Amino acid sequence: MRFRCKPDISIIMPTFNRASHLEHAIQSVLAQSYQNWELIIVDDGSNDDTFNTIDHFVLHFPAIRYMKQSNRNAALARNAGMQASFGRYITFLDSDDHYLEQHLETRISLIENMPDVSMLSGGFLCDETIMVKDCYHLDQLISIRECILCGTLFGKRELFIALEGFRDLAYAEDTDLWERASESFAVQKIEDPKTYVYHRAVNSITLNY
Repeated sequence: MRFRCKPDISIIMPTFNRASHLEHAIQSVLAQSYQNWELIIVDDGSNDDTFNTIDHFVLHFPAIRYMKQSNRNAALARNAGMQASFGRYITFLDSDDHYLEQHLETRISLIENMPDVSMLSGGFLCDETIMVKDCYHLDQLISIRECILCGTLFGKRELFIALEGFRDLAYAEDTDLWERASESFAVQKIEDPKTYVYHRAVNSITLNY
């Protein structure tokens, strides 16, 4: 693909010690039917083979950039990626997940056909048995289907700037951002098309928090 200095979509991928998952995630971006994107990989202090895994992609694809910071958390890694981004729209991809081929194309089409909407969420495939802690009642479990999934957030750049990104939270920073966004912007949950594929790695926050 040809690098564009003004991509339509900035994809922010935070990662921490997930070298074994990264190639699949990155390849799913390269395979997108919609090609005017940049991918910013923010390494949140990994000490595994992350750099060597990513290096080939960075060398061969100018639209892929790599940043490394000391281990802070996924929320702050996403903020660092957003600050370095250029896209009109910002979205995310967790390093243990992947996109189906039409993901970016469907999201930009949806949001541009809803001019009053500033952010979308939803439209993902997953193991339907996954349960996670309810961020409002941490002693209770709820289905992942009831949650805001950060990787599926797709929004206008100005929304993320106005909200100053994610808050420094250890859990459910995606739900927090969605709720703050809904106070000042029009947001829209979608069920279809399901083009984001959610996996839960063994070091996932939703599994270990």
